[in-house]
Amino acid sequence: MVEIKTEAELAVMREAGRVVATTLQTVKEAAEIGVSLLELDEIAAQCMRGAGAKPSFFGYQPRSAPTPYPNVLCVSVNDVVVHGIPTPYRIQDGDLVSVDCGAILDGWNGDAAISFVVGRADPKDLELIAATERALEAGIAAAQPGAKLGDISAAIGASVRASGFALMADHGGHGIGRAMHEDPHLPNEGRAGRGMRLKPGLALAIEPMLIAGGTDAYRYAEDGWSILTVDGSRAAHVEHTIAVTEDGPRVLTVR
Repeated sequence: MVEIKTEAELAVMREAGRVVATTLQTVKEAAEIGVSLLELDEIAAQCMRGAGAKPSFFGYQPRSAPTPYPNVLCVSVNDVVVHGIPTPYRIQDGDLVSVDCGAILDGWNGDAAISFVVGRADPKDLELIAATERALEAGIAAAQPGAKLGDISAAIGASVRASGFALMADHGGHGIGRAMHEDPHLPNEGRAGRGMRLKPGLALAIEPMLIAGGTDAYRYAEDGWSILTVDGSRAAHVEHTIAVTEDGPRVLTVR
């Protein structure tokens, strides 16, 4: 069931989103060469505790997952597209790092992700990240009251295909609110004019996931969570939680 939020509920989600944004910025600043992914996860945990929030991801287990998620963040490096479990791996010069973060504050969720390069960046990686950010911006811009859900999907897909990068198959964004994942599912590619009509008060997490290689295909790691490119090419993932309002889309996960 799709839940429409009141302005008061969106205000609480905005505060949860602020926690997410601050946590992501803190983690990005700490992500230096030699720092481990587990250290970044602990930094995020401390940031959330300091804000009086709880992690959305820890203990989460959808039906497709073999085990509950064991950490606060998803940290995906290089050819890991999404859902990378933090490990003792230490960041190396030139690594492309994607960090996905969810926080619960007063019973409401915020969810966002960023991608960045640590140290000396390959221009191709920066181009991939920029294309992913453009696709997110296109999806947000399409989230207008009275538009259709497919308009968002079509905007994301068109932006990605124009960039020349691949788009991870069968994945996309989702509704969000009291639960981290709510209806509706929001594909990252689709046809404009299709799907439910967007109403003020609808909250969505929009999250394009781009692959530098020539295929949309992916594979799962042995941990059952991490999703990798099939050809070893690099990937990027960015995300914002937004609300559809009478005045257009409102981003809830900015500082």
